[in-house]
Amino acid sequence: MNSYVWKRLLQLIPILFAITFLSFGMMRLAGSDVVMQKMENTGTIVSQEVVDAARAELGLDRPFLVQYFVWLGKLVRGDMGNSYVSGKDVFSTFLSKLPATLLLTVVSILLTIVVSIPLGILAAVKQNRFTDYFIRFMSFVGNSMPNFFVSLVLMYFLAIKLKIFPVISSGVTLKSVAMPALTLAIAMSAKYLRQVRATVLDELSKDYVVGAKARGVRFSVTMIKSVLRASLVSIVTLLTLSIGSLLGGTAIVESIFMWDGVGKMAVDAINMRDYPIIQAYVMWMAIIYVTVNLLTDLSYRWLDPRIRLGGMEQ
Repeated sequence: MNSYVWKRLLQLIPILFAITFLSFGMMRLAGSDVVMQKMENTGTIVSQEVVDAARAELGLDRPFLVQYFVWLGKLVRGDMGNSYVSGKDVFSTFLSKLPATLLLTVVSILLTIVVSIPLGILAAVKQNRFTDYFIRFMSFVGNSMPNFFVSLVLMYFLAIKLKIFPVISSGVTLKSVAMPALTLAIAMSAKYLRQVRATVLDELSKDYVVGAKARGVRFSVTMIKSVLRASLVSIVTLLTLSIGSLLGGTAIVESIFMWDGVGKMAVDAINMRDYPIIQAYVMWMAIIYVTVNLLTDLSYRWLDPRIRLGGMEQ
């Protein structure tokens, strides 16, 4: 097991380096830089000499590869540089936004688990009955609505009409996180409960379930001890991928509710061409996804004995 973990970790290193190079290159191909963006936002007219001096101060006048390797060398030493816009340290700025994103992720995942797994199992058990049709219909409706539309609907009813929650976030609190988390949970639950239903239905059609029923084993016992355990691999995959996307920040939802997380930080940085902030966000996303994929693979080997014993311990 240890050799497998080390092997996977070594495979992730070149992937991370490739991601840094590609993201760095694509941002430089965007067509403008932070200096020109500042000039456009302020509406001031300055000479080309002033623009060139500002670009030289930020190191933007150097060749692309020189800029990349300078940035990469600092990153390896733990230095993400300073923001081009605010001048603040990128790492400390990123850390200041992280608690909001972590809280949003945890609440959204908990709401998704509470909604999607029980409803998916219920739809499978009540297959082709009214309950199943109703759950699938609501899932279709929830899956058809984009996040920004759900955000506006919740904001109108829960904040403006009922005044239960604030219209925009007033801090990293449970009351402020309720609507953005509910927005994300609705979309994820609508998608995942159908997949949970399909996974449970597949297990219920297998011979061991029929055999347990013939032996007089209670259906609830078979469901909990056998069917759900066999379905955990698919369910864990869905949840871990959701955790990765949520930790990266959902920019649209965070921007609508003014939730001060890494997603909103990234949107603001993109608008201002703040390259150091964007690079920190890209690295955060890359590390999240490779880590989540690694943990998902390891969870497969723990949850499913067939994988552990299938000759994959090299």
